Amino acid sequence: MKSVSSSRKLFPVVPAPKVSAGERSEPKRAVGAGTAALAQPAGPPLVVAGNSEVVAKASRRRFTVDYKLKILDQADACQQPGELGALLRREGLYSSSLALWRHQRQQGILTGLTPKTRGRKPNQQSQLVADNEHLKRQNQKLSKRLQQAEIIIEFQKKLAEALGIPLKGDSIE
Repeated sequence: MKSVSSSRKLFPVVPAPKVSAGERSEPKRAVGAGTAALAQPAGPPLVVAGNSEVVAKASRRRFTVDYKLKILDQADACQQPGELGALLRREGLYSSSLALWRHQRQQGILTGLTPKTRGRKPNQQSQLVADNEHLKRQNQKLSKRLQQAEIIIEFQKKLAEALGIPLKGDSIE
């Protein structure tokens, strides 16, 4: 071990610890470039894997009625301590979801387990008005087509009479 003397005191010089390749260290500075420029590492450039585990956009899980009933049946069949927790962990569910589904099952299977639609509820009165308007438009279209058909039939009758062609519906006496 070396020592360096400084005005009356001796300070031991400790060699710097050897840094393995796996440890982090400060990047080496470029010579004469000042503090702004850092030297590039000598290793190959970093490549980011294309398949990351983070989903680009998370989406809410939606459970079907069949799935909910299957899980409720399996949960009801759990007798031993820890079985229910294992079921929930395996399926990735919370106990609050299970409690909610049980409550919905008690209220009624078909009405309780179907998901509620979001947004405004349709107004019955406005729905009747919309249906009435649709039927009026349909009636006008059909009336117009009927008038056109009657005009065509009248023209065919006059043309047949002018040319002397008997129509199939007319009886010759």
